[in-house]
Amino acid sequence: MAAPGSSSNRVLVLTAMIFAVAMTFIDQTIVSVAAPRIQSELGLSDTGLQWAINAYLLALAALFAFGGRLADIAGHRRMVVLGVVIFAAASVLCGLTPNNGLAEGWLIAFRAVQGAGGALMYPAALAIVVETFPIAERGRALAMFFGLAGGLTAVGPALGGFLVLWTWRAIFWVNVPVALVALLLIGRARPSDVRHPARLDYRGLILVVLGVGLSVFGFQQSAQLGWTNPVTGLSIALGAALLVAFVRVELRTEQPLMEVRIFRDRAFAVENLVLLVAMIAFVPVFFFASEYAQISLAESASMASLTLLYFFLGFAFAAQIGGRMLDRGGAKRPVLLGSAVGTVGFGLWAARVTDLSIGQQVWCIVLAGAGMGLMLGQANTDALNRAPSTAYGEATGITQTVRNYGASLGLAVLGTVLITRFRTDITASLIDRGVPSGQAHRMAASLLSQPHGTTSAIPQFVRADFAHATQLVLYGMAAAMALAGVVALIGLRRGTPARAGEPATNEPVPAEPS
Repeated sequence: MAAPGSSSNRVLVLTAMIFAVAMTFIDQTIVSVAAPRIQSELGLSDTGLQWAINAYLLALAALFAFGGRLADIAGHRRMVVLGVVIFAAASVLCGLTPNNGLAEGWLIAFRAVQGAGGALMYPAALAIVVETFPIAERGRALAMFFGLAGGLTAVGPALGGFLVLWTWRAIFWVNVPVALVALLLIGRARPSDVRHPARLDYRGLILVVLGVGLSVFGFQQSAQLGWTNPVTGLSIALGAALLVAFVRVELRTEQPLMEVRIFRDRAFAVENLVLLVAMIAFVPVFFFASEYAQISLAESASMASLTLLYFFLGFAFAAQIGGRMLDRGGAKRPVLLGSAVGTVGFGLWAARVTDLSIGQQVWCIVLAGAGMGLMLGQANTDALNRAPSTAYGEATGITQTVRNYGASLGLAVLGTVLITRFRTDITASLIDRGVPSGQAHRMAASLLSQPHGTTSAIPQFVRADFAHATQLVLYGMAAAMALAGVVALIGLRRGTPARAGEPATNEPVPAEPS
């Protein structure tokens, strides 16, 4: 066994943590591919099916801050192991959903438990990687961590499309061997399990869980209920009000759940704002690109998911370059360059998406992924580098909560843009084909509410109209990347982060001895 602190053991720790978090990323997207099969076999309602997907994401978002703080108090390794066990057990139970009247409640409940397990595991796993690698090597290590994790989000639909050919239950059971490998590697690597005992701030816990939960719920439901529905607006407003109350309470609490004063660090605050804006594009692109491939390109769900692998190719390769740039000279260069490349990539992709030819789009998709790979992990890593060593888990909980917020906002806003443009274009196309205006509006609403069905049966004008709606979404993603670049340009300073008692520097920080 490699000695703790040695280079080989660091690689073993990194591998263990990647396996641990792999499940959380795969499950963000894998269920969407199997959703029609799950619904038909279990007899789920449309609302029940939506909540089988949303319950996981909602629990994950609401509990990230709690998981990060608990990891610092109870020990990072302990919380990773606990999170892996909870996640794997909940996955088994999701796969064992009974085919009777209990199915809907059962699946929703254990999807939420999966999310809770992920929220305990992920901040602790990321904190272990940050602790394990000295600051001079951290960029490359976390580039590998975020690169593979981001890729797994894209792999989820492809893997789901393959597994569902056997049984939809396999999309949950596949987590079990991954969890076992993670536990074996953790046992072999034995990463640090330093604890910083403190009282748990239950007032802060209740406020942040309700605040994040309600606001993310509002964003999630906007696609189904619409922005004019009072439930949407009230959920977001009440969630925001509770988060404001949370900040006020934390500032007055001796041992807070979240040390919100960390946002006084300019770089930490700016990097979190960059993450918030960039995530408007990052997670939604997997959903909208898959929808476009199925509707406009008439691909099957499993083939459509392969489109996302082009994005991952660019992302994974560029993430390694960005990590090295971060280690050499700090985050500003890779974040600015990545934002610029991503803006161009999404813009060119949008310009070609109406051609209905994937061959014309591949290099644009790769370019968009490369831009995101250059900057996303580096912004996240730089934010974590600003946190004290006693609060890596807490800082991770903050950054992941911010990332989930951005993704939820992107899905809600860009989803509304897509639906509005698609409805308008479909209605106009139907009227052009001689359908009376009132009937055209009703037919357009019906098309939006129906599943895709057989892709070959989708009329050509529907494919073209959906492509134009997708084009607007991709231009929105390009705008988000441009805004992230402007924030970085104005807010970030050049150089690597300062260690305790040292000034920031433009020079590489020497590696710590093994």
